[in-house]
Amino acid sequence: MSNSTMTGAHPPVRAEQRSPGYWRVTFDSPPLNLYDPELETALAEVVDQLEKNPEIKVVVFDSALPEFFMAHLNLGRAAEFGEGMPTWFDIVSRLENAPFITVGSLRGRARGIGNEFLLALDVRFASREKAVLSQLEIGTGIIPGCGGIERLLRLTGRSRALEIITSAEDYDADTAELYGWVNRAVPDAELDAVVDRFARRVASFDAEALRAVKEIVNQEAPLHSPAELAATHERFAGLLARESVQERLGQSAKASPEVIYDLELNMGERLGARS
Repeated sequence: MSNSTMTGAHPPVRAEQRSPGYWRVTFDSPPLNLYDPELETALAEVVDQLEKNPEIKVVVFDSALPEFFMAHLNLGRAAEFGEGMPTWFDIVSRLENAPFITVGSLRGRARGIGNEFLLALDVRFASREKAVLSQLEIGTGIIPGCGGIERLLRLTGRSRALEIITSAEDYDADTAELYGWVNRAVPDAELDAVVDRFARRVASFDAEALRAVKEIVNQEAPLHSPAELAATHERFAGLLARESVQERLGQSAKASPEVIYDLELNMGERLGARS
């Protein structure tokens, strides 16, 4: 087994080789795995590295943080990603079209862009007790702008996509499995073994055949075009720029780290009016 990590004492994303054809990529940016410019840069470098290795057949993405897979986009630093978030859209497009199979192993919270990242992967397994999924954006006055609308619609259908997005609720793994949002919900104690078994099985098969299957699936169930995704992101950016949204974000940023962490743990309960 060998390791390959990004530069720095504590890289926010690290890649580890489990076998010649099987790699694990782990998000590790405490306390929340926020999608910020540093995580994005590290993730882009890891994807570059994976693409250069013709032996890779399957890549599993997971998190080192038990409570968070990826909390959401760091909206306070949105301007730093560049207009239209070109690096983000490049990363997920390359993963969707990569010659290897991509797998999400979900333990903890994947909200907003965290969920959108999982949606861009080929296969998703989730911890029955500890997985939390959400598109929280409507609760803050914006919309999913990084592919969430389009990919949820494709996986879950119109009515369920509308329910997920307009409720801004937290959804558990069993509901996500029922909706087609994840492939399987499994007991948390079995998650790592289930994912590892699947990945090692895929890695044992012929690379050319695996590549052909993924290419055919992508042709038969076409991915959304860059223009379609860009149009949604433009509407997201317009809503984000509104004074009321910026004021709300500014108020949240003033809270103490303890308050912010508690909010992030319980976001689904805090957004929206409840009877």
